[in-house]
Amino acid sequence: MTTIGRLWRQYVPARVSELLAVISVTSTCMLFIHTSHLQSQLAVYTNHLDDPTGVHQAGSSSAFVGRADADLTSSAQKESSTSHHKPKYGGFNLEEFRNIDPMTLNNSVNHHKLTLVFNRVPKVGSQSTMELLRALSYKNGFTFHKDRPQKVENIKLSEREQKRLVQLVDVFRPPSVYVKHVCYINFTTFGVTQPLYVNMVRDPVERVISWYYYVRAPWYFVERKQAFPELPLPSAMWLRKDYETCVLTGDRECQYNEGDERPDFAQLTEFFCGQDKKCTGFNTEYALQKAKENVEKHYSVVGVLEDLNTTLTVLEHYVPRFFQGAKDLYWNEVQRFSKVNRNIYKPPVPDRIKDIVRKNFTREIEFYEFCKRRMYMQYAALNLPETP
Repeated sequence: MTTIGRLWRQYVPARVSELLAVISVTSTCMLFIHTSHLQSQLAVYTNHLDDPTGVHQAGSSSAFVGRADADLTSSAQKESSTSHHKPKYGGFNLEEFRNIDPMTLNNSVNHHKLTLVFNRVPKVGSQSTMELLRALSYKNGFTFHKDRPQKVENIKLSEREQKRLVQLVDVFRPPSVYVKHVCYINFTTFGVTQPLYVNMVRDPVERVISWYYYVRAPWYFVERKQAFPELPLPSAMWLRKDYETCVLTGDRECQYNEGDERPDFAQLTEFFCGQDKKCTGFNTEYALQKAKENVEKHYSVVGVLEDLNTTLTVLEHYVPRFFQGAKDLYWNEVQRFSKVNRNIYKPPVPDRIKDIVRKNFTREIEFYEFCKRRMYMQYAALNLPETP
């Protein structure tokens, strides 16, 4: 061995690989933070040039810096601030639903075991809803259970894994709540009493954009690396890739083709369709129809992120054992919930890019509109006094 080789082994730390890994993580984070800061400055400056009155400048700045994409509060505040541009109640005429008996829309009466499953869809405010349920468990006297973080989040389970999960939930003493990212499971298939189901939805295109930037947020992959050190670090090129470029260059990550099996949870209907292999294909007719059927039969409420107040009202009235007082608790502690999963690294995406993507989301959008209509039917059937 040469003299240089002996000196290298003598003076270089034995755990140099770990030191290099730490330096790599730190450098990547600083690079991405700096890039995001420059993007925000550019967005504000561009909007200022396009709108010298400053009206749109303020809106764009808040959309980038203060946007909590996974948070219910931000969507509710955005809905409120633009209510003069948007039709109330999603454009539905509630009067046509007023004469419906709410009991016909409340399938929770068919479930005799007070166990609630929240098979949460990513990027629909599910983290905030989960924390709200945790807080409500103390107030309403039920036990709260959630799945542990997974190295790889598998929403489709083998038959053996499904049976194990069903048996786990079945042993919880009612009333109880179980929360997990997982596709719908029919408990009766395994000879077990079916629990109540609830979930949330969001505009499908806005949801995939939110996910795109969520997994690129510095804190996301740093936390993942801390929890699972063996996971590889993402490349700087992947981190810097913006959604517009991804769509326009035909990047595989941003191409949403019918029938594709996607690894990024882009398919909203899959969570409601279930564990059947036929539920996996993106934007398919089968996934759409089966998801609708399961919502009607097995979901007490499917809330809508863009209308938080109506969602919480419906949850309070249709699933009161778990959601009694949800609206007051949420708004009384809004700052607590508004910090959950906040992503300040998501820049605005042009409408023309969203329009391109929407062309391949036809059935996903149809399902979203179906869930909206159902929720507003449930709300209208309550015939509650109108609030200003």
